[in-house]
Amino acid sequence: MPELPEVETVRQGLNQLTLNQEITGGDVLLHRTIAYPFSADDFVTGIKGSAITTWHRRGKYLLAELTLPLIDKGQGGQGGQGGEIASLSSPTPPCGKSLARLHTPLTPHTPLTSYLGVHLRMTGQLLWLRREEPLHKHTRVRLFFQDGWELRFVDQRTFGQMWWVSANQAPENIITGLAKLAVDPFSREFTVDYLAEKLKNKRRPIKTALLDQSVVAGLGNIYADEALFMSGILPETMCIDLQREQIEKLRSQIIKVLETSIEAGGTTFSNFLNVKGINGNYGGVAWVYNRTGEPCRVCGTEIQQTRLAGRSSHFCLQCQR
Repeated sequence: MPELPEVETVRQGLNQLTLNQEITGGDVLLHRTIAYPFSADDFVTGIKGSAITTWHRRGKYLLAELTLPLIDKGQGGQGGQGGEIASLSSPTPPCGKSLARLHTPLTPHTPLTSYLGVHLRMTGQLLWLRREEPLHKHTRVRLFFQDGWELRFVDQRTFGQMWWVSANQAPENIITGLAKLAVDPFSREFTVDYLAEKLKNKRRPIKTALLDQSVVAGLGNIYADEALFMSGILPETMCIDLQREQIEKLRSQIIKVLETSIEAGGTTFSNFLNVKGINGNYGGVAWVYNRTGEPCRVCGTEIQQTRLAGRSSHFCLQCQR
């Protein structure tokens, strides 16, 4: 499943490629991909004629701010038949190395802004392609832009979702998962005190706690394993048994491993591709994840694997205590 670094990589690519261009139409090939509105036709009608001003990330969710319609929604055809709008220029640059900028706040909700929401779930991909490119068999939704470009949502397992939130609604009221998210690892609120309070008196393994999106948003199986290795903490360690010094190190290593993966373009073990169809490179340098039976990169001890709450966990018995 794409985790925070993969979703952030996609967000950066979308901000480089898709801004300030009219959405001239769309085609929903799998109706259940559209979580809201409940009609696929209403989804296409809602976004048609708008333009994306910026993409945000919230945990593993992507949210695009849409302008007011640029054309009358009652006129013009789908599939790139809208009138001419300004071509792509001055795209929003990648976030660079500023951690604060990886966690971009939403513009305060106004009647002028609607939203396009996306959750990639297990196998979702957003690909920026020419219209004439052959359709992948797992293509679920197509959004048509000017000049022959389109944004395709490809999803093999079909768990991914998309939302259109109209200008008179708040995203958190429609995309209900947003309201349940904890703070982002790159936000100012993700302090040692915050993490210590979230873990205090919890009688469950730290690995399980880190996967809980109400503890920290966006962290998943890959980077929880990596951060625990870098912190020297075994995944089965109970939260209640962690010392303050361990929590301090864990917080810093969560941020470090996420930053490292974003710089590598995320991780590709099976399905993840960025918007240009390129694999992520972090998997080749992972410390423990998916390396069962291989020697530890630090001490040479064989990497072990266990299961916690139905999820695999990878660790080194020598480096983690």
